[in-house]
Amino acid sequence: MKKRNWMSGWARTMERSFAAMTRAAAAPTTRALTRALKPAAARRAPPPGAGTWIPGLALGATGARRFRLYRPPGVAIGERLPLMVMLHGCGQDADGFAASTRMNRIAVRERFLVLYPEQDRLANVHGCWNWFDTGGGRAHGEAALIMRAIDQVLLLHPADPARVAIAGLSAGASMAALLVARHPGRFKALVMHSGIPPGTAHSTLSALGAMHGRRATLPLAATPGTMEADWPPLLVIHGDADAVVSPSNGQAAAQVWAHAAGAKAGAARHVQRGKRYPMAVTDFKRKGRTVATLVAVGRLAHAWSGGAASKPFSDGQGPDASRMAWAFAKRLRGWSCTACCTRAGWTIPLMSRARHRQCGAPRSDCCVGSGFRRPPTHDRSK
Repeated sequence: MKKRNWMSGWARTMERSFAAMTRAAAAPTTRALTRALKPAAARRAPPPGAGTWIPGLALGATGARRFRLYRPPGVAIGERLPLMVMLHGCGQDADGFAASTRMNRIAVRERFLVLYPEQDRLANVHGCWNWFDTGGGRAHGEAALIMRAIDQVLLLHPADPARVAIAGLSAGASMAALLVARHPGRFKALVMHSGIPPGTAHSTLSALGAMHGRRATLPLAATPGTMEADWPPLLVIHGDADAVVSPSNGQAAAQVWAHAAGAKAGAARHVQRGKRYPMAVTDFKRKGRTVATLVAVGRLAHAWSGGAASKPFSDGQGPDASRMAWAFAKRLRGWSCTACCTRAGWTIPLMSRARHRQCGAPRSDCCVGSGFRRPPTHDRSK
């Protein structure tokens, strides 16, 4: 009995010694792992503020892409909100782009959803969208996955399919333009920030030439009639001091849109708000309708204008590109009518194609004319 007790005590002592040795040996590794994982955890943390940060995954024939969806607080049952799709640039991800652009803050105030698709680092080591690889097929495959993410959000969340806008920075802007070129009828507005227009590159080598402004842009596969019927207007924001993507690409994007629509450029308006960088704004119009708007921001390099100053590829001194993007989208045809009718309780079948137009007086004429159904308690005398 004494021998067993002595052996048990010896075993417990050895066990404690081995545990202490294991903890001592693992401590440096644990500290190193903690230091390595802390920035990654911070990057995946939801942006600050009210609302819901929802992860998602889009699957398709060419693979899968993660995305994040921001949903503002207080969405009512049956309410349909506009959807803004935001495509990040190289060296960014969905979380970082949301923090940089601060688009979610505007979504809380203006009440819309924000979708942030994310490039896979296995598809591009720098996190760039492969917008240029139309010859190899990667560009179209990634565009299809982004469309899958959009369709998934429209199906599962309170998003209005008639009010979808898309914006992007750098490679994200180029991918956004490619998506619109392939699916023009799906979007109400396109915002290109420091990007390259479609039809300018088809490979990695030609993309490098396009970034330096050494490539011509092919015309859009559109006519003035189809541009007016199906294609969304374009807002281009580009810094005059951009040394990564030549400012000539911003001019080319606006010009190719205007040429396809038969639009002409108006006189540039020079605007500066407080101490922010100045900007020259040029509208391209046809029959009074704005087809494209070019905003050339003075002294702005390759960065999101007016974004969070502490984030990469973001310049807080520039005019607020996020506000400009939303203001450009919501003033377009079909945006206001849908908004005011749904707020008043009018409904429209999800899959129907309504004739959207600006909301006017009386409201019932606008809503009925746009294909909406009367709310159950609607007073027909009003």
